[in-house]
Amino acid sequence: MARTPSNMLPLGTEAPNFSLPDTISGQILSLKDVRGSRGTALFFICNHCPFVVHVNPILVAVTERYINEGIGFVGISSNDAVHYPQDGPQEMKRHAAQAGYAFPYLYDESQEIAKAYDAACTPDIYLFDHDNKLVYRGQLDSSRPGNGIISDGSDLSQAIDRLLASEDPMENQKPSIGCNIKWKS
Repeated sequence: MARTPSNMLPLGTEAPNFSLPDTISGQILSLKDVRGSRGTALFFICNHCPFVVHVNPILVAVTERYINEGIGFVGISSNDAVHYPQDGPQEMKRHAAQAGYAFPYLYDESQEIAKAYDAACTPDIYLFDHDNKLVYRGQLDSSRPGNGIISDGSDLSQAIDRLLASEDPMENQKPSIGCNIKWKS
C-alpha cells in the first residue's frame, strides 16, 4: 500500500465550490447543500483504500457526534473508476450503506474537485468554518493500519471542538497519510 501524505492546503483558504452527484440519494449536491451552519468537514475517501477502511468506524462516530452541532459532513471519491471499478458510483452507494455513512458520498468523476482542494490521498480531511475558510486539514488521528495505535478521531475532534468554541485553529496540524488518489492517465 502506498503511503502518500496530504498536501496541507494553506489555512484560511476558501472552500472551492462543487456540484457533484451524491451516490446515495442520486441528487446533485453543491457546497451550499452540504455545509453546516457552524462549519463543514470534507473527506476525500474511497471504498478500497486500507487507510480509509481502517478509520471508517471512527469517521462515522465523529460525524455522528457533531452532525447535530451545526457541522456539515461530506465524503468525496475522486478515484479513477475505469481502472479502479471498486470505487465507482454503484460500489460507493453500496459501501456507504455498509459503512453507515450519515453524510453524502459524492463522486468526482472529472477529478477537478480533488485538484481544486489539492487533495493527494485517502483519507484527506478538511474542516472549514462558517465562512468557508479552512481551519484544519490533515489526519483524523495518528492511527494507521498496523501501527498499533487505536483510532479515536482525536485530531479532527479537537479541530471541531476549537471551531465550535470560537478558538483559533490548532497550531500543530499533521498531514494525513493514505493511498494516493488514483488519477486518470
